[in-house]
Amino acid sequence: MGRMQWLLLVLCFAIVALDGMDVAIMGFLAPSILQEWHVSRAAFGVVMSAAPLGLVLGALLAGPASDRIGRKVVLIGSVLLFGLFTFATAYAGNLTEMAALRLLTGVGLGAAMPNTSTLLSEYVPQRSRSLLIAVMFTGFNLGSGVVGFVAAAMIPSGGWRSVLMLGGVLPLLLVPVLVVLLPESARFLVVRRAAADRIGRVLGRVTGAVFPSGTEFFAPEPPVQAKQSIGVLFSKGYGLMTGALWLTYFMGLLVIYLLTGWLPTLIKDAGLPISEAATITAMFQIGGTLGAILVGWAMDRRPPTRVIGATYALGAVCILALGVGGALSGSLVWLVTAAGFCMSGAQTGLNAFAPSCYPTQARATGVSWMLGMGRFGSITGSMVGGLLLSLGWGFGAIIGLLAVPAVLAALAVQMARRAEQPEERPLVGKSIAA
Repeated sequence: MGRMQWLLLVLCFAIVALDGMDVAIMGFLAPSILQEWHVSRAAFGVVMSAAPLGLVLGALLAGPASDRIGRKVVLIGSVLLFGLFTFATAYAGNLTEMAALRLLTGVGLGAAMPNTSTLLSEYVPQRSRSLLIAVMFTGFNLGSGVVGFVAAAMIPSGGWRSVLMLGGVLPLLLVPVLVVLLPESARFLVVRRAAADRIGRVLGRVTGAVFPSGTEFFAPEPPVQAKQSIGVLFSKGYGLMTGALWLTYFMGLLVIYLLTGWLPTLIKDAGLPISEAATITAMFQIGGTLGAILVGWAMDRRPPTRVIGATYALGAVCILALGVGGALSGSLVWLVTAAGFCMSGAQTGLNAFAPSCYPTQARATGVSWMLGMGRFGSITGSMVGGLLLSLGWGFGAIIGLLAVPAVLAALAVQMARRAEQPEERPLVGKSIAA
């Protein structure tokens, strides 16, 4: 890890933190908007569901674009997009305008995260790659949590619009920094056959080495049959792995979003005060942050799919114990923390593992489509939670049922074991006589 690689980690962490802030921002502003506009929760639902839909669209569009025109361009464009539209949302005059702006914001948000993990994975050392990508992803939890404190401080004096303005200005301030400091992926440039002088300049910035004129660069890549990045995902040797990653990510997000979305309601319905329910649910995110770091560390030392699968399986055990113990159990807070540690830790580990599953020409597409398809799991989890509550299911039944998708995630990730290949061969530079 050189100075530029540490700087890249900081820049990607900042992008993911701002992404997390703008993803979560409407949840903290909703009560104030409902009160000011005198609209019902049901009517405001269209605003809340617009960003998740945008996240899916952004992820599905950004990957192929990144594999075609470059990680840096798409990443900067995504930050610019979600910054502009978050700021513009502050000036929305009705629910229709706000929903449209949140949809466009979601496109930028959905495009940012897969490109940060792709770019970072192509520059950090193999021996610590999973840990460093996991550390980057903890920025999402940080941003999602910090915006709650920001909203609490700003809304009484500046109103909910001021929070959106800040949420838009911060990414926009980051854009010129990214333009100057963010490097393009050297491996992408080699695969796309960019000029040798350009590749040498990029690598020189990162490594500090000087490449003489006439140096040719090579990126040893596994052979692929498809010419388009999307086709690679389903080509021979990658189709089963792609399906395994999608299924694992879908099941993981289903569990996480149902738990975090409905756990406060379930705990409150069991008789505990809402303040205590919110605090207990927050422990899920704290456990997830610690789990992400430990899982990433373990993945750099053991086969990644075994680490991820074992963590999902342990998460299923914690969730089952949580359901059996009930909402009034004395170990509730510890079981919620343990469930967050395992489920969010494994999910972040999957984010760190996915870039290694695909060749450079389809890496961003593979990662972003996994995230995009997985988002349907978050939508399903939110819907299923509400449906089961409406049918009269209680705490133990709903929570206990979530052990099933957790086990399915543990089993599905084992099908992706083929991607656990020897260390990726580095770029090769050969000096050629003039």
